[in-house]
Amino acid sequence: MKAPTAALSTFERGIVALAQYEARTGSVTVPRGHVEALPDGSEVKLGVFLNNSKSRRTKLTADKLAALAALGLNWN
Repeated sequence: MKAPTAALSTFERGIVALAQYEARTGSVTVPRGHVEALPDGSEVKLGVFLNNSKSRRTKLTADKLAALAALGLNWN
């Protein structure tokens, strides 16, 4: 059964995609053009998501920053 990701926010879909990518590759370093396919068949432009998240990090809430840090991203 496919995991339902359609009801998730864009940020949450990005986190799911990053976790999936990290589990598969062992790295959170993603090329800008990388697109990650989610189990439900949808896709996330993961490289773009990470670049946008990093450039907007001062505007992210503490829980979003914590979610990214839990996956190994800590932009101080």
